[in-house]
Amino acid sequence: MFTGVKVFSATKAKEREELGENVTRWLRSNQDLDVVDRVVSQSSDNEFHCLSVVLFYKEKKA
Repeated sequence: MFTGVKVFSATKAKEREELGENVTRWLRSNQDLDVVDRVVSQSSDNEFHCLSVVLFYKEKKA
């Protein structure tokens, strides 16, 4: 069970390179949350390549 979703996505090469750092930064600043599931996906067409990381989370119990 989850209570929230955070989506990270990038289409430009520089943004895709920084995606992992953005996820890590968000996780560090939200240590009161437990990630209970994740989905990583890539889609592309002739011009664009999109990388997405979706985190499903719930608040940690006190």
